[in-house]
Amino acid sequence: MNPAIDPLRQSFFQQLKEAVNSSDLDCLKVKYLGKKGPIQELMKTLQTASPEDKRSLGKEINDLKEEISSALSQTLLSFQSRELEDLLKNEKIDITLPGRKRRKGKKHPITQALDEIIGILNGMGFAVRYGPDIDTDYYNFGALNFKEDHPARDMQDTFYIDETHLLRTHTTTIQARFMEQQKPPIRIIAPGKAYRNETITARSHVFFHQVDGFYVDKGVTFADLLATLEEFYTKLFGKDVTMRYRPSYFPFVEPGMEVDISCLNCMSSGCSLCKYTGWLEVCGAGMIHPEVLKNGDIDPEVYSGFAWGMGVERMILLKLGVKDIRHFTENDLRFLQQFIA
Repeated sequence: MNPAIDPLRQSFFQQLKEAVNSSDLDCLKVKYLGKKGPIQELMKTLQTASPEDKRSLGKEINDLKEEISSALSQTLLSFQSRELEDLLKNEKIDITLPGRKRRKGKKHPITQALDEIIGILNGMGFAVRYGPDIDTDYYNFGALNFKEDHPARDMQDTFYIDETHLLRTHTTTIQARFMEQQKPPIRIIAPGKAYRNETITARSHVFFHQVDGFYVDKGVTFADLLATLEEFYTKLFGKDVTMRYRPSYFPFVEPGMEVDISCLNCMSSGCSLCKYTGWLEVCGAGMIHPEVLKNGDIDPEVYSGFAWGMGVERMILLKLGVKDIRHFTENDLRFLQQFIA
């Protein structure tokens, strides 16, 4: 027997008795079984031992190593059991404390706004129709009178999936699809997400929610469009609003216009929300272009119609005074809880 083995065993077990927690056991394991520990030093002596002594000496060292490992494992289990018992003894539940309030899930502010918009327009006789987020170039552009060289077709504005499919840039695609399926009279709204390759700022995002509305029938006039918009925004904002109309170009309407309302925040006196103009832009609108009607297999000599589109996030910005559109997608409960219905 190597004369160093027995004193080493006695030293280990003496220190093991003095250990009081699992941290002490970790220190002992490193001290005796680590790469620089005495067990490893004993292994090095095998290099100089004679062939006759090497086998017996190696067995003695391995037996000691296993004895130390086993003692450490058993002691660790004992410590863990004792620590668990102490934890359970000290853990108490104070039944006199008030219960914790469990919060219920609520609708996202965008969903709330969509529900309100759809409810108003349903009451005005508009049915709701939905369409695919991934659509073809034809329904997103071609059927809506976008020319082949129109800038909106460029990769800088549109997320193309392949040569013919893309993420729709507006929910007006539903208008083109629906006209193929149903003949006038048509009175629908098309809510949903739209996607555009834009820089994310406080006022714009790469995806947003939009509601398009359109009405096609015999004898539909520009006056019908103005009356519909006035009634809708009066109901949406809960008060009479002053509106103005500015000529604008959209490929799928002719004539086209942009619609502004008097700033609800400053009552048209000028503030940061309206950029000190006293006016807030709320939608684009116009009479449906004859070519769009033809693409939907509707005779523009017999039927006419109007259409308009608005951003839902923008409505919330204007109605509730939210300053940054990015808040809607960050899922910060501090922001969302302000809009619990």
